[in-house]
Amino acid sequence: MERATERDVFEYALLRVVPRIERGETINAGVVVYCRARSFVAARTHLDVGRLRALDPEVDVDGVRAALHAVECVCRGGEAAGQAAADDAGRRFRWLVAPRSTVVQPGPVHTGLTADPEAEVERLLDLLVR
Repeated sequence: MERATERDVFEYALLRVVPRIERGETINAGVVVYCRARSFVAARTHLDVGRLRALDPEVDVDGVRAALHAVECVCRGGEAAGQAAADDAGRRFRWLVAPRSTVVQPGPVHTGLTADPEAEVERLLDLLVR
């Protein structure tokens, strides 16, 4: 069987923006996907500013964008990822999906099967965020 047609287990978590913690309202703004068999981790984000401002007209949009961009940088590795750049894909994913009480929070981790993790990132972004 060719590697391209083989399906591997992947894990993913939504990135949610919680502009006002006390109200508990969220919007989905991205997805992080990890596939251990392929040493793959990636994040894609899409911020609907109109929906975000509907939850909190005073929200720091630039700050939210910066936080989402930071998640994408950690996934890509390289200098922009800081200390996380030295970690393998699995460690970076686990760090990104660890619970936190910030404006950008990861949701629960889910699993699936995929033959193409990169396409899965886009599919999930379209299905669950856009």
